[in-house]
Amino acid sequence: MRLAVFASGSTGNCALVRGGGRSVLLDAGISAKRIRASLESVDVDPAALDGIFITHEHADHVSGLRVFTKQFPTPVYAPGPVAAALRRSVPELDKLLREIEPERPLSLGCMTVTCFPTPHDAAGSVGYRFQADGTVFVSATDIGCVTDDMLRYFDRADAALIEANHDVTMLRNGPYPAYLKARILSDRGHLSNAECTWLAAVLAGQGTGKIVLGHISKNNNVPGLARRTVCRALEGRDTELYLAPEAGCLEVEVTACIG
Repeated sequence: MRLAVFASGSTGNCALVRGGGRSVLLDAGISAKRIRASLESVDVDPAALDGIFITHEHADHVSGLRVFTKQFPTPVYAPGPVAAALRRSVPELDKLLREIEPERPLSLGCMTVTCFPTPHDAAGSVGYRFQADGTVFVSATDIGCVTDDMLRYFDRADAALIEANHDVTMLRNGPYPAYLKARILSDRGHLSNAECTWLAAVLAGQGTGKIVLGHISKNNNVPGLARRTVCRALEGRDTELYLAPEAGCLEVEVTACIG
């Protein structure tokens, strides 16, 4: 299985997952033009996508959907509450929407996709677990905290995309208004570097070989700081650490790491 992260952060989120002879997008929160160019940069025909999986309806995860699906009619998969929100905001998607049930595996040929609930201030917000080619990749960003139920879906993951959104001190001392700071710090907001470090240590301890840090805030974090903070928890482990770009392309090969 292969992962290509095209964008991660408050200005847009979009990634490509390939495996089992299938190619799917994870979110579409950048322009259709950027999605098309990004796919072509990794030799994927936008018209050949097998689906687009949506985590939640916030603009930085869906802003490119309307135009992209008009150009390339592609099935859009989302849990019920997210699908309902998309129908209201993008009525043209109705014929392309495929509602999926959290915690119930969906088979796309030789790729299996399972969504699971995540704690975020969006109706029906989910993360995703992808299985193909004997490997497992799990993605969960936009989470206010790590729950025991979420951890079940990270079990035996070979690679993971997790959130290192903010440094708490930078956020508290930064320019955001009090209500926004409270939202980000809440259990339905975003994960801090310290909380991400704890999760990364858990994943490394169970054998996850590759961890990608994503949704790093431009205003309340620094990529190098996030990396250094998490690296300290991974000392002595064989886990490789990557930073998802705000824009560009990070390609990661998901290889079997856990026996």
